[in-house]
Amino acid sequence: MQSYLILANGQVFRGQSIGCPGTTIGEVVFATGMVGFEETLTDPSYYGQIITQTYPLIGNYGMNSEDVESGKIWAKGYIVREACKTPSNFRSEETLDAFLKKNGIIGIEGIDTRSLTRTLRESGVMNGAITTEFDPDAEPEKKAALMPAITAYAVTEAVATVTCAAPKTFEPTTNVIDGREVETPLHVALLDLGCKNNIVRCLQKRGCRVTVLPGTATAAELAALNPDGLMLSNGPGDPAENVGIIANIKEMLDTGIPTFGICLGHQLTALAAGAKTCKLKYGHRGANQPVTSPAKQRTFITSQNHGYAVMADTLPEAVGKMSYFNANDGTCEGMDYFKWNCFTVQFHPEANGGPKDTEFLFDEFVKRMLAAKGVINDA
Repeated sequence: MQSYLILANGQVFRGQSIGCPGTTIGEVVFATGMVGFEETLTDPSYYGQIITQTYPLIGNYGMNSEDVESGKIWAKGYIVREACKTPSNFRSEETLDAFLKKNGIIGIEGIDTRSLTRTLRESGVMNGAITTEFDPDAEPEKKAALMPAITAYAVTEAVATVTCAAPKTFEPTTNVIDGREVETPLHVALLDLGCKNNIVRCLQKRGCRVTVLPGTATAAELAALNPDGLMLSNGPGDPAENVGIIANIKEMLDTGIPTFGICLGHQLTALAAGAKTCKLKYGHRGANQPVTSPAKQRTFITSQNHGYAVMADTLPEAVGKMSYFNANDGTCEGMDYFKWNCFTVQFHPEANGGPKDTEFLFDEFVKRMLAAKGVINDA
């Protein structure tokens, strides 16, 4: 079946349909990872977006139920150069096409994804539509009728859409914390702003009981749990639109609870501290983003998925400082706070997919919690 990608600038790409037929509209972005396509598709941070994979062959090791990062695909559509129809891997359970169909997702293959990526890189991310319902060249009046909807599309109410409806608790998978056997696990409250499953796993395997809370949870609800630490997850959308959540986070942080924020959690913490955020031209999405730590004098390769960044120079000097920066464009990739027991990063130390180079940050979070309890002297 023929399928068409229509960009907000009027450009049309012809290809073949994968997944479901129909029409979908979203913000067209590109991700540079060579692997991890299943994790990308099920990452809630992609809510409202049409994902373009720059690597030319996607689905070659198939899809399986163990690698999903949430319960469904949150993206609006999927664009690949070639969707593998005969995956080869002992863990494979189904093809990419079958996985898209099962999740009701419209996709397109067979287009020049290099050309599309250059367009997005030079012009910036833009809205677009994938359709199987008409040929834009043969029926220009239908294209013209669809263009206002493409232009007007915006990702809104993102966190409210992807967050969990009620709290849920996950038990630790070990009784060893920081090299010590313990009878009582650390208890982490995780604010679900669009949380990936592997954040929970990274805490569980460090001896933490994790209570996942809806993104709208209040400081009073957090206090009722009396947790040892607070985790602020990744998530989708414009961070500045989450006015109520930002106020809640500030109130939580003012209690002095040890806190670790990732991605959207990093951005919302900065906004709570008085900093500003800005939208990037085409964002950072992939598993090969270099991030430099001046304090550690090292550069790490990281997994990333964000379209907004914290403007580090807008954070009051007395409140905190930038701890990591992107080696490609210099944008802020992390913050250490003076006024709170809190550190945050823009990248994804939990990876999945991507490198595990910065998973040690979860160990740093555990040490902060132990120090706050008086178990160790210093975090």
